[in-house]
Amino acid sequence: MQSLRPLLVYAAAGWSGFFVMGVELLGGRLLAPFFGNSIFVWGGVIAVFMACLSVGYLLGGRFSLHQPTLSKLGLLLLGEAVLALPIIAVGDTVLEALSDVVSDPRYGSLLGSLLLFGAPTVLSGMISPYAVRLLIAALDSSGLSAGRLYFVSTLGSATGTILTSFYLVLYLEINTILLCFMGVSALVGSTLLIADRVGRGRKVHP
Repeated sequence: MQSLRPLLVYAAAGWSGFFVMGVELLGGRLLAPFFGNSIFVWGGVIAVFMACLSVGYLLGGRFSLHQPTLSKLGLLLLGEAVLALPIIAVGDTVLEALSDVVSDPRYGSLLGSLLLFGAPTVLSGMISPYAVRLLIAALDSSGLSAGRLYFVSTLGSATGTILTSFYLVLYLEINTILLCFMGVSALVGSTLLIADRVGRGRKVHP
């Protein structure tokens, strides 16, 4: 189980990068019917995602100081899946109401992105610094561990960008894609919870 632990951490970081970029691209598509598809809208979307990721990095670093475990990393992944549910459940309703109140696409897209995507993006941002702490606890070289993890996370982001924009949007509805993303996050998170429980059980009963 100890040899599997780093692979699970890398998988969590890689999927988190994929998830964030996939949701960001779909976010622009969701906002388009209400605020258009101009550079203003994409500027609002990108600004919200970058700001929320920054907050997530800060919180994830603090969270990692308190007895980091695979289970807690798994809960972050489960949390990002749950917090993304309102995008599907009330996304159109929120954006329609917001477009009636805020006519300027710059501020409308900014507020809409913050309301729908802010919370899951913050949790996604927490995953990488938390994962770094788990790897440092498991490996001798902290710099090498961090470099590998950010490589995997960024590669996941690039993969999410390509697959979502080039393929997924051609064959699936936006809500279906989002549900698939949430399902994978829940699956990866649950796997981490199970792996941590199994590992603890083996320590108790050698």
